[in-house]
Formats: sequence, structure tokens, C-alpha cells
Amino acid sequence: MTSAEKYIESKLEERRSSGIYRMLKPESDLIDFCSNDYLGFARSIVLKHHVDEEVQNHPHSLNGSTGSRLLSGNLQYAEELEKTIAAHHQYPAGLLFNSGYDANLGLLSSLAQRGDTIILDELIHASAIDGARLSYANRYSFKHNNTESLEAKLKLAKGNCYVVIESVYSMDGDTPPLLDILNITEKYGAHLIVDEAHAVGLHPMGLVTEFSLQNRVFASLVTFGKALGGHGAIVLGSDILREYLINFARPFIYTTAASFHQLASIKMAYRLLNSVKEEIIDLRNNIKLFKEQINPESAYPLLNSNSSIQCIVFKSNDKAREMANILQNKGFDVRAILSPTVAAGTERIRICLHSFNTVSDINKLATIINQFINA
Repeated sequence: MTSAEKYIESKLEERRSSGIYRMLKPESDLIDFCSNDYLGFARSIVLKHHVDEEVQNHPHSLNGSTGSRLLSGNLQYAEELEKTIAAHHQYPAGLLFNSGYDANLGLLSSLAQRGDTIILDELIHASAIDGARLSYANRYSFKHNNTESLEAKLKLAKGNCYVVIESVYSMDGDTPPLLDILNITEKYGAHLIVDEAHAVGLHPMGLVTEFSLQNRVFASLVTFGKALGGHGAIVLGSDILREYLINFARPFIYTTAASFHQLASIKMAYRLLNSVKEEIIDLRNNIKLFKEQINPESAYPLLNSNSSIQCIVFKSNDKAREMANILQNKGFDVRAILSPTVAAGTERIRICLHSFNTVSDINKLATIINQFINA
């Protein structure tokens, strides 16, 4: 075993001994309370039919894109799609990326320069943290959703300052005080960036546009791998921001472009999103039902969330893992979220509700959880 392999093995053994070793799991036939497929688009036969039809309507489309968009991989179809999505969210322009991770990495690493400042909510997604690290800008984090903490950090900011938040947080499911954060950001001449990954679906246009803030928010990010059932992402903002990213965002410049099939899937998902109403109503009803069923007096709190993401905090890896194992053995796909993915002492089960979950399944799920947390 080489010295590098010895190092790798020692790090893996640390993970095993501390109970946080990660493993891939194959797909299962468990009842889905885990995935980000909030509106059922990923499994939608209707969407699949529309995508197949769109591909057939473009018989000369290629299997792959053949290169980066700056070389051979750009399509007029992609540029028209960007305009369509930007119009849906009421932004001037947008630029497609191959994933939400790439979008955050590309935007933040290219935008802020040495001497600038990026201020992140302490619970922001890892992709935003990594993008900020690559920028060489000064970095601060503020207490989650805490405007006083944000203002204290804004007072320290130098150069161009960017504040980065999520409209629905991926591990807590809660929503920040968007308008208050925007007002404070503008007070100090900073620029607000909002990741809408987990908002679009329950909120078809995203919360920024729903609250009519798109003309004041510097940039928004929307991903397609969650409620839209596809893959990829878009950065929404001004025309000049789009041109800047084309010239300076390395995850855009130096990667193979999305295939025509992927673009068609995104286009058809947006077309379906414009027509779904019952699914959104069903999702809202399912969220309400689940929250009503969970015992609020338990020692293990249900986090305050009105989104598809509902979390019960068990404060230890062992307890969270035990609860998840019980649910999986009963036929429900619910996963434990362990430290270090979340902070030590906030380990939890993360329950994702969908439009397609039945009332019976939600009631059964809640009953099992209540029996465990009240034992």
C-alpha cells in the first residue's frame, strides 16, 4: 500500500469508526419521502411523452452536444430556452449551467475578486461555500436568517459585496425574511444573490418573483433537478451579468454543453409547470396534513417550515439513524441527515413531501414517527 493509499484508508477508517461513513444505495421500491421530486415530474409519464415528442420534432438533433458552448456545443435552441426561462421568472436574461453546483461555483468564483466580500448565511449550500472559497474574496457568514448578524458583517465589508442566501433552505426547509435582508443589503450598497433551488415547484416562479423583488435582487439561481424533474441550472440576472459569466465563469467555459435531450427536458418541464395546478394544491395539502399529524409536544422538535422539506431533529447521529432505519423497515424511504452534513447536535431525519404522496401513507408515516418520539 502506497503512502497515498495509507492516508486514504486512514481517513475512511476515521469515518467508519465515528459512524459517518457514506455509502451509495441503489434505487428501492420504498414509498418516496426522500427525493426532491416535489411535483412528481421526474416520474411523470406526461412529461416523458412531451420530451419524446419534442425530440422527435427535431430529428436532426445530436445525441451529445460535441463540445463546450464557446466551441461547437452551442445551440440556438439553448439560447431561446434561456430567454424563455428568464421571461418565466421575469428576469432580463439567464445562462444555463450543467448543475446547480456548477452554477453557484461559476457565479461566485468569477464574480467576487480579491479585496471584495462575500457574506453567506451559515446554512447556505456547500456549492455556494465552495464558489466563495474559489473567489479569493473576503468571506463572512452570518447567523441563519438573522438580520442583525448580517448587518454586523456588512459593516465589515470591503470592495464589491455579495450576500448569498437560499429562498428555501435545503436542510431546514425554512424561508428567510427576504424583504428585510434585501433592505439591509441595499442599505450598505451590497448585492443580493438568492438560490431558489428548493422553492421552485411549490412556488412556480420562485419566491423572488412571487414577492416582486426580481428587479432588486442581483441574481437568482434555479435548478432543474428538483421539482422540474430534470437536470441542470440557470443563473438569472441582467444581460451584462450573462455576458460576464460567458467570459469569466470557468464551470461554464470549460465544460461540455448539455445535450439536446437535456435541453428539451427542461423546456417541456417549464411548459408543464405553467399548466399544473392540482399538483401544487396536492403538495400544499400534504405539507399541511403532515405538520398537523406530528406531535408538537415531543422532545424531538419538528423544525418550522412551510415547504416540502420537513425535518425532525434528534440531536445525535445514532437517534436519527435509528428513526430512519425503523421507517425504512416499514416501507418508507426516509433518510437520516448526519453530522458533518449538518452541525453536530442538529442531526435529523429529513422528510420530503410530494404531490403524489397519499393521505394514507402520510398518516402511517406520522404514526410511526409519533410512536418513536413519544416512547
